[in-house]
Formats: sequence, C-alpha cells, structure tokens
Amino acid sequence: MKMNRFLLFSLGLALTAFSLPVLRAADAAAVSSAADKKFTCVLVHGAWGGGWDWKHVDQLLAADGNKVYRPTLTGQGERSHLAGTNIDLDTHIQDIVNVILWENLHDVVLVGHSYGGMVITGVADRVPGRLRRLVYVDAFVPTNGESANRLHGTTGIDLPVTNGLIPPPWLKGNPPPPHDVPQPAKTFSQPITLTNQAVAGKLPVTYVLTVDPGRPAEQDPFYPFYQRALARGWKAVVMEGDHNVQRSHPRELVKLIELAP
Repeated sequence: MKMNRFLLFSLGLALTAFSLPVLRAADAAAVSSAADKKFTCVLVHGAWGGGWDWKHVDQLLAADGNKVYRPTLTGQGERSHLAGTNIDLDTHIQDIVNVILWENLHDVVLVGHSYGGMVITGVADRVPGRLRRLVYVDAFVPTNGESANRLHGTTGIDLPVTNGLIPPPWLKGNPPPPHDVPQPAKTFSQPITLTNQAVAGKLPVTYVLTVDPGRPAEQDPFYPFYQRALARGWKAVVMEGDHNVQRSHPRELVKLIELAP
C-alpha cells in the first residue's frame, strides 16, 4: 500500500516496547550471499500500485543474473481498465498463481509488499511446490479467515468507497502514468481462505520490516506482523527506510531478496 503510515493505520495499534537491531542502508550489502546464486523472482506490488513500481528493483535483480517477473494485479496499473466491483482478493491470488503456472516457473522467490503480503500468502497456500522462499516487505501476514480490513483494525481501512473502488487519497488530479489507481474494495474486505498450511508453512520465509529513520521499530504500524514472523520462527530483518523501499532503497532491498534461505 502506498498511503502514509498514519493514514494506513489511523486507529493505531497497541505495540509492546522491544529493542531491535536495525539494518542500516550502509550495512545491507554485508548480509548478501547472492554472488554465486541466481533466482527466479516474482514481485507482487501493494494496493493501488502496479508492476511498474518495481521496475528499478527488476533491473537490479536482472543485472545480477536473476530472472524476474513483476506482474500487475487485475484492475491496477496498466490493467486499471479492468477494474470492477467483482475483483476480490481471490482474483489477485489467482493472478499470481497463473503467472507461475503459465510461465511454468519453479523454485520461485515470491516477494510481496504491503497488501501484497495477503496475495503471496494465498499463492503459497495454492502452489507451495513451485516456491523456494517467501519474502514479505513491510507487508500484512494473514492467518486463515483474516482480511486486510481486519488486520488494519476493528473498523477496517477507513477510506471512502466510490462505485466499489477505493481511490488513493493522496492522488491529486489526473497525472500522466504511471501512478496509483483506485483499488477494488473487495480486495480489502474478503477474508483469505487457507487450506494447505501444513505444506505451505514449511517454506522458508524472510520478513523485512521497514522503519522510518529515527523511529523506534515497535512504533511502526507493521510491527505486529514482524512479531508474527518472529513467533513463527521466520528470518526477520529490520531495515531503515520508508514504506516504499522499492523506490527509496532498491539496492538494499535487492540484497535482502537475494539472500539464500
């Protein structure tokens, strides 16, 4: 999701103080072991966005010899002409499942940013045998029956719905593309259905919490999902940067995506 942290979590979240190491931008390269490893990466963008938002990360990963796919979810980005009230979370999960199946991809490093965490969780449940590792980037980590609205707070994502779509409140006027576009409301309200967690739960996972400079990690709105990651025994990293590190810190993010499990 592209909205600022205060707007995204307007209700706030009760967070427990906890001292955490932060991965500074200058230190990120030291944790990479990607020099002799190449991956097939599928990058899943957040709400209101599109594959266009990950173009620079795509270029950096490809320059390292990785094969990269950055599909756009139905109704978003260059596929915004397909937007409609019938598009829900299942639609977006199937979008990515189909990319993996129709491109006949195996051993995939599947990356999800923000709302994209909802999507990659569903993909892992449906085609775990095609995946090598999951990477959540400042993303939701749902359990069965949870929706993005529920994870946001008891009243959901409190934004106006217009004709079944939620416009990005920060977008003014009609700028030339690429830019954020309205998100189908059902993608936030539909609970996720997970039926294969006995298999999907065995996949290696990395969770990357991005924290604004100078802000304690425990005050970050995505911190509860970082905690959920720790409780599941996942590799969890705190990275200094804003919510959209694919824009602000692409090189450091690429190093984390390339980390061997």
